[in-house]
Amino acid sequence: MTSIIGAAMDIRFGTPVEEFMRYVSDLGLDHVEFKHEYLAGHPETPDPRRVRDLSEQYGVSVTYHAPFRDWNVGSYDEVVRQDSVERVKRTLDAAAEAGAEAVIVHGGSVPTRYPEWVRRQSRENALRSLAECAEYARFVGVPLCLENQPDSDEKRRYTTTPADLAGMLDAVNVDPKYLGVTLDVGHAKINSVAWQKFVERFGERIRVCHLHDNDGSTDQHNPLPEYEPLVDTIPADCFVFEMKTVADVATCVGGDVAPPQSEVFIDD
Repeated sequence: MTSIIGAAMDIRFGTPVEEFMRYVSDLGLDHVEFKHEYLAGHPETPDPRRVRDLSEQYGVSVTYHAPFRDWNVGSYDEVVRQDSVERVKRTLDAAAEAGAEAVIVHGGSVPTRYPEWVRRQSRENALRSLAECAEYARFVGVPLCLENQPDSDEKRRYTTTPADLAGMLDAVNVDPKYLGVTLDVGHAKINSVAWQKFVERFGERIRVCHLHDNDGSTDQHNPLPEYEPLVDTIPADCFVFEMKTVADVATCVGGDVAPPQSEVFIDD
């Protein structure tokens, strides 16, 4: 089976969706992932129906990434939690209309400085939110994929290790067909966890794999030219380069296609 390999689109690129799809296609890739909240930041953002048309035109499949800025499915504030769930549901709606393969979601967090009872409530809220979102994923027919996250000194995250991620999935206890896994190999490296451990634990439940590299200290999202052994080993449906610039995508695959002229480079 031929692997589906592509790249994620980021608002920092400054590149319209159609130009990015054309660029990815010219590099010989066949997939694009959209950060849903970032789509709203570009003045030429197409609606989901147009995304579907473009994906068919350029021969690429798509995934969506639920919002991950200024929201939190594990918030101890019920209003924020409910709003975060609604944002995931809106992403699932857009993904269904665009014909997307999956929606990637983060599992929530809570500041480590908060009291234990708040941290306990946050995890319970995260589980409740994921259950609601997974049920909605079943309703619209687009799988939700919970991503492993990097460790943080400031926040307690619930999916940093295979054991923690498995604990969240087991506690939500929904059909794996509608709640899968996104394996982020860069996040695993930051946490000093071999990505193979996630493969051993979750196997075919891994639907999406995010590809990028770092030096083990921070989430740098550097190019990963040595990606082929991962594609050969990880049983994901889609592999996605998550880069900080459009040109970095070509660096990963060794392509010589020039990035679109509208490319804008913005540092973190």
